[in-house]
Amino acid sequence: MMTEKVYPMTAQGKEKLENELNELKSVKRKEVVERIKIARGFGDLSENSEYESAKDEQAFIEGRISTLENMLQNAEIIDSSNSKEGEVTLGRSVIFKELPDGIEEEYTIVGKAEADPFSGKISNESPIAQALLGKKVGDKVEIQTPGGTMSVEITKVV
Repeated sequence: MMTEKVYPMTAQGKEKLENELNELKSVKRKEVVERIKIARGFGDLSENSEYESAKDEQAFIEGRISTLENMLQNAEIIDSSNSKEGEVTLGRSVIFKELPDGIEEEYTIVGKAEADPFSGKISNESPIAQALLGKKVGDKVEIQTPGGTMSVEITKVV
């Protein structure tokens, strides 16, 4: 028997996914069904691009619903409150400066399910997070990235 993959996430991340799932089920699903109904009225389905487009969107929505349900069913809420002070762990934000230029960056390390690099949330599976997890304030870390090696010093963990 295959074990299900566990999806670590913060309570806020779980709530965000629950809201997305609710939106897909209660709003988007109904909208696309209505689009399919309207497109059917345009005649021959074999040459009906509106119908094909709506069916493709329906397939995407149903796939996303299935994915979200699986992620939420197998969610593991991250509790970073019982980890050591100043240690980089899942669910915490880490501030570091790049060496030698001193440019500061801040990231929150979250599970893959809620990663959003554009808002500073990186996956615990990313090269940066992998290198930082378990490290402490003051540690100097070499991070292997696709663009090369990056040296950083951890200045704060919150």
